[in-house]
Amino acid sequence: MYFVYIIQSINSPKQLYTGFSENIDNRLEEHNKGKSAHTNRFRPWKILYHCAFTDKKKASAFEKYLKTSSGIAFRNKRLI
Repeated sequence: MYFVYIIQSINSPKQLYTGFSENIDNRLEEHNKGKSAHTNRFRPWKILYHCAFTDKKKASAFEKYLKTSSGIAFRNKRLI
């Protein structure tokens, strides 16, 4: 399975990050340990939303879409 996820900073709730992983639990642990330069500053994180795909290309495409301006609007209106 391939996961697209949205995490939220616990200390700065307006900070969100969208990502893609094959193991969502390990990836969240990496974010919380500071192993990602993009999320290190706003630790700790919690999972706000996730969805699973069986197709890696579809999961990757959905993650990329959620990072666009229209994807952010969709995320804010429909996912969180």
